[in-house]
Amino acid sequence: MNWSELDNQMMSRAIQLARKGFYTTRPNPSVGCVIVKDNQIVGEGYHQKAGEPHAEVHALRMAGEFARGATAYVTLEPCSHYGRTPPCALALINIGVKRVVVAVEDPNPQVGGRGIQMLRDAGIQVDVGLHRDEAYALNLGFMKRMESGLPWVTVKLAASLDGKTALSNGVSKWITGPEARRDVQRLRLRACALVTGIDTVLADDPSLNVRYSELGCLSSQLSEAQILQPLRVILDSRCRMPITAALLAIESPMLLVSTVPYSPAFMAQLPAHVTCLQLPAIDGRISLPALLSYLGKSCNQVLIEAGATLAGAFIGAGLADELVLYQAMKILGAQGRNLLELPDYQMMADIPTLKLVDERKVGADTRFTLRLTSNPSLANK
Repeated sequence: MNWSELDNQMMSRAIQLARKGFYTTRPNPSVGCVIVKDNQIVGEGYHQKAGEPHAEVHALRMAGEFARGATAYVTLEPCSHYGRTPPCALALINIGVKRVVVAVEDPNPQVGGRGIQMLRDAGIQVDVGLHRDEAYALNLGFMKRMESGLPWVTVKLAASLDGKTALSNGVSKWITGPEARRDVQRLRLRACALVTGIDTVLADDPSLNVRYSELGCLSSQLSEAQILQPLRVILDSRCRMPITAALLAIESPMLLVSTVPYSPAFMAQLPAHVTCLQLPAIDGRISLPALLSYLGKSCNQVLIEAGATLAGAFIGAGLADELVLYQAMKILGAQGRNLLELPDYQMMADIPTLKLVDERKVGADTRFTLRLTSNPSLANK
């Protein structure tokens, strides 16, 4: 289809609006909507929080009667089902819009083209595919979960120029600078769940929460009450979690995952915000595919913040979608601790395929964002 200059401008604006919901809509997608009449914007909005009005509703409220006969530009197919809110497709029909431009179809089985069909059945012109790739990229986690039942998995890493994460004695504070550490807080804020291993807990006694005071410029856009803490997931195969761990005292959702049951005495001491899950073992360790299948029931994006063994396990098994690597301008030496533990690849064809999608300075450090393509030969291993 030949899109007009106005079409392109308005969908770009809708995508810009959708980004405002990046940190507050989960597990819903981030969506923007712009309503145009006589070449002028008469209404716009974005989805702000799950359970609250969708982007189309905000835009229609702003437009009022000006929406009748107008064109609506939406980054994601309008919903067609009754959930916590009524169908947006029906709202567009009832107000009498003339045309709807949709960037990308909604893979949610409850929608899956039905929103578009509902609009067309009502006599509304629907055009699909404007800025599709950009709109799809807004919600990689939601899209993957709706299409496969699995979350989008990001592995966060920090290393020196020589690929080390700590000195030989384990000292690692601080490889990266304060700007990079603040950037990690924003990564956490976008994640539905944050996964680490028990060895990290025993070595560092971390909190693993989003710290509002470290969000930098985001704290001027979001109030502390708007902060959604990720589910903190601790992989603890053999039930070694100490009841004195710092993260148990922080009242945000937490999941302890093991391969054997915790003792009744330990369970009796757990605070209310902590739940336990038992999953099958593979070679004595928690089954990572089983973990992701469980998290995929409610989580769009999962952030792995773990040591070399667990981070390497996700990558080596072809379960990671993305790497975010913070590289510091430091050299830690030959005896420093390695970034990842990966299989002993014997063929170049078997190594993970990486594609650089973003590179930028974060303070004194450099952040690389790389996408992984799972190798078919490793898919069933």
